[in-house]
Amino acid sequence: MPLDEIFDAAMRRFLEQRRVDMRSLAVELGMGRATLYRRVGSRDQLLGQVLWQLTQRSLQRAVKQAEGRRGADRILAVIGNFLAGVIEQPSLRHFLAAEPEAALRILTSKHGVVQPGVRAHLEGLLQEEIAAGAFIPRMDARTLAFVLVRIGESFLYADAIADGEPDVEQALLVIGRLLDDQP
Repeated sequence: MPLDEIFDAAMRRFLEQRRVDMRSLAVELGMGRATLYRRVGSRDQLLGQVLWQLTQRSLQRAVKQAEGRRGADRILAVIGNFLAGVIEQPSLRHFLAAEPEAALRILTSKHGVVQPGVRAHLEGLLQEEIAAGAFIPRMDARTLAFVLVRIGESFLYADAIADGEPDVEQALLVIGRLLDDQP
């Protein structure tokens, strides 16, 4: 069975807010559980790929929505659009509520695909604005991207991390201050 079919079945389950359980997924696909694990790795790896594809879509939408802006304004708009899109994703919110430890591990680990992917995307965005002369950061783009991602995660996943409520506006206030080129 092609990996695409396995991935599509896992994506369907995730979007339907059903648990991506390896045993039932293997049964649905007509394969043994051991075969499924050999094909996709661990459950975390499979869910990481599902979440990364959804994240990439959100990032593309966020960039498109910020067209016409430049510099810190563009960077802040992309981040704001992305965070708002993520917060409005019902299947992700369900996953965070149902399996907070797994969700945070998959979404925020440097060993996964989601957090490093978002960080790389944001670093690329920063580099574009720097190269265009539209943004002069106070620190190197790699460090700034890391910090911005961690701030976004802290406010976005506040319900799973600290019994708070997700707060995109507060995240953007903090991020906006970091992007401000005024001393």
